[in-house]
Amino acid sequence: MEKANKKKRRASVMEGACVACGCCVKVCPLSAIQVVKGITARVDPGRCVGCGKCVRECPASVINLQEVRA
Repeated sequence: MEKANKKKRRASVMEGACVACGCCVKVCPLSAIQVVKGITARVDPGRCVGCGKCVRECPASVINLQEVRA
C-alpha cells in the first residue's frame, strides 16, 4: 500500500495589501513571521506550521493558509 501524499498548510501574506501592523508577529507561536522594513509581513516557510493564528488575528485579512506538499 502506497503512502498518501501528505499535505501541509503554510501561511502566505498578500504583500501588496499588508499594512505591517505586526499583529501576526505577536501571535505566531514559532516566530515564523517578521515585518520587513515596516512595509510588509513575511512568513518563513521553514518555521511556519500552518496553525492559522496569524490568519485569525490579521485585521486586514491579507494572510491565507495554502496547502503545500510535504
